[in-house]
Amino acid sequence: MTHHAFTMAGETLHALPSGALHWPAQALLAVSDLHFGKSERRVRRGGMALPPYEVQDTLTRLQADLAATRATTVICLGDSFDDLAAQDGLPEEARLWIARLQAGRRWIWAEGNHDPGPVDLGGTHLGELHLAPLTFRHIADPAAQAEISGHYHPKAQMRTRAGSLSRPAFLIDSARVILPAYGTYTGGLRSTDKALDALMRPGAIAVLTGRQAVAIPMPR
Repeated sequence: MTHHAFTMAGETLHALPSGALHWPAQALLAVSDLHFGKSERRVRRGGMALPPYEVQDTLTRLQADLAATRATTVICLGDSFDDLAAQDGLPEEARLWIARLQAGRRWIWAEGNHDPGPVDLGGTHLGELHLAPLTFRHIADPAAQAEISGHYHPKAQMRTRAGSLSRPAFLIDSARVILPAYGTYTGGLRSTDKALDALMRPGAIAVLTGRQAVAIPMPR
């Protein structure tokens, strides 16, 4: 088993090695912070170009997760695009690829701080989604319970025989899950950062992504 299984509000959830969250009972896959178009946005704003494969790589991994989980509902938890103009800069091949992934599925684009408005790529645009007993939104609400969010791009460090390993990571406690960024070329915020330390309860764990999901006590 390569994923990490855990329960929240009585529901079994799977933290996948890719950074996606699977809710088997609802045939739902949640991903956060795809940041499509980051390379295009950097060039548009006068920055250095990144290798132009980030959209293709992200969609390849998403397609693999959908095939493996057979999810019929997909929720993208905000910042799916690096800004609102980035969707217009998507290559036609990528737009068609997204349309193929959407076919036969309920697809929800949650509002993020980078992409606060609706996108013209099919699916439904929502501020947040409540699917009892869980609530899905972009940025964690400190007062929430049974909440799934993203935004912070958390990463965690683990000691190994070779030294230390830093990976994008899920942060999980009894009240919330914060997903890692799913998109290629996305940075990360260490779990030791005060913003994450303040959000997560004592006893929280970090689940590192990679070839296999690895759960450790959340580094603080």
